[in-house]
Amino acid sequence: MTTPNNPTTVAPPIQDLDYAVGILRLLADRTRLAILAMLNDTELPVSAIAETLGRPVPAISQHLAKLRAGHLVATRREGTSVYYTQPDEHVATLVTNILQHTEHALYERPPHHRHN
Repeated sequence: MTTPNNPTTVAPPIQDLDYAVGILRLLADRTRLAILAMLNDTELPVSAIAETLGRPVPAISQHLAKLRAGHLVATRREGTSVYYTQPDEHVATLVTNILQHTEHALYERPPHHRHN
């Protein structure tokens, strides 16, 4: 990577790139990206996620399992319910940046720039 003090370009280590590609593959699914966007600054049970997306609970559970394996969601158990959330600000920032970048590509005036 280029820095002001070191103009030499250096690629990240291969293992870092491979891991990043795996994360991007997880994000390259409309349902999983929607789930992560819904979990921004909140936690939800699988039933609420499924209802909002109009998808069956078992299908959403499978997506959540993949996101959990990729460390893109965290869980909290309360009784028999499991609540999902984003694990840290890095995931939140990644999802927000992807969606805002998309808005710039699709709209002359991106919705995140509009103020009432």
